Amino acid sequence: MDQQHAPSPLAVQPVGKLILKFAIPAIISNLISAMYNIVDQIFIGQSVGLLGNAATNVAFPLVTLCLSISLLLGVGGASNYSLSMGRGDEEAAARYYGAAITFLAIFGIAVGVLVLVFLEPLMLAFGATELSLPYAMTYTGITAIGMPFQIFGTAGSHLIRADGSPRYAMVSITTGAVLNIILDPIFIFPLDMGIAGAAIATVIGQISTVVLQAVYFWKLKNHPIRLSHLIPRPKLLTAIGGLGSAAFFNQVAMMAVQITMNNVLRRYGELSPYGSDIPLACVGVITKVNVVMMAFLIGIAQGCQPIVGFNYGAGQYSRVRRTYLRAITAASAIAFLFFLCFQFFPQPILAIFDPEGSNMFFRFGTRYFRIYMLAAFLNAIHPLTSNFFTSIGKAKMGMLISMTRQILFLLPLILLFPMFWGVDGVMYAGPIADFVAAVVALVLVARELRRIRSLQDLPLSPEAAG
Repeated sequence: MDQQHAPSPLAVQPVGKLILKFAIPAIISNLISAMYNIVDQIFIGQSVGLLGNAATNVAFPLVTLCLSISLLLGVGGASNYSLSMGRGDEEAAARYYGAAITFLAIFGIAVGVLVLVFLEPLMLAFGATELSLPYAMTYTGITAIGMPFQIFGTAGSHLIRADGSPRYAMVSITTGAVLNIILDPIFIFPLDMGIAGAAIATVIGQISTVVLQAVYFWKLKNHPIRLSHLIPRPKLLTAIGGLGSAAFFNQVAMMAVQITMNNVLRRYGELSPYGSDIPLACVGVITKVNVVMMAFLIGIAQGCQPIVGFNYGAGQYSRVRRTYLRAITAASAIAFLFFLCFQFFPQPILAIFDPEGSNMFFRFGTRYFRIYMLAAFLNAIHPLTSNFFTSIGKAKMGMLISMTRQILFLLPLILLFPMFWGVDGVMYAGPIADFVAAVVALVLVARELRRIRSLQDLPLSPEAAG
């Protein structure tokens, strides 16, 4: 058979092997991104101190904004590409791919320009004080130049994975992250550039990622991209945005919950023996640790996207079901391991971030870890299920699932419970929201899996049954 018409590995290789092939690079990329953000914060704190940390925190909503746009176009473009390739419509797949690239460039440049134009009002709106404002403007003014590259690089990794090159996607992200980690201490300490040095190192890392991805986009593995494919048609943006909306709104919801939670902790913390600073510090630590766990879970979800999308488009429904079931099993096992760590080793984890913390710090942090993360073993269900629905073209269902925990359950509970139990109410809100949202997701995905099971599979090769 001519190589051009050979069956895609996504259609014939064993599902378990494919999940490992696509998920492991995605997990590594997510872990590196999570870790270099933590390292970046450590270097800034050691060089600039409190005001440096405050400045980067003020800029953090813009990081979330960039990530939400990356997921909107990256996940949406990759999902449409995989579905089209599975249906055998390579021309449509190329148009989605090319349009996603063009829209990423347009949106990225627009965000960078708007941030530079409205830099000071944005920093004040995000909470900059008189003392931290100069640092925030310096840091954000430089990183705004890199925002187009940040948006493009994050989304580009999704597009490259969809084209069947998860290792290249990992290398592109890893190169930028490692370069950032290397340059951070050089620019900050020997060159004495302070917070500006950290920002410059970040931008250089982001540019290096996009350069590597641009080399890949020049010649895709499955289908060449012509200039005509890069035309940003509104119809294509609607389709891309439709399948990327779940991931987009999930990030926006997370940002809204974090802002609300910080204000609740500040208000009710003042009325508690802990004060406001200890709850805010502990929640910050636990958020960073939770990002590490989610890097594994989201990595598995991202790795399954091209497998599910291609096989659903190709009508190989048994492989779609098998991919979800194997992925949810593996991700739940990982979530359970983190759950055990949260329950049995909370104080050593806290000590990594603040070894000189007070007794009250460790007391509150230990209780928060054990109560707020009580249902952490269920946290694999949401990213896997939301991504599953998006991958099969059911964006509205994916969006509903991604929003249930953050907006429908957690946000109201963190506003309501502290009225009765003070700052402890925030702790109780977490596991209740996790449990109810997991039940909703499982009910919806069980119904969808039954529907898929009833569909007639296309004839499979012997290898596809693996």
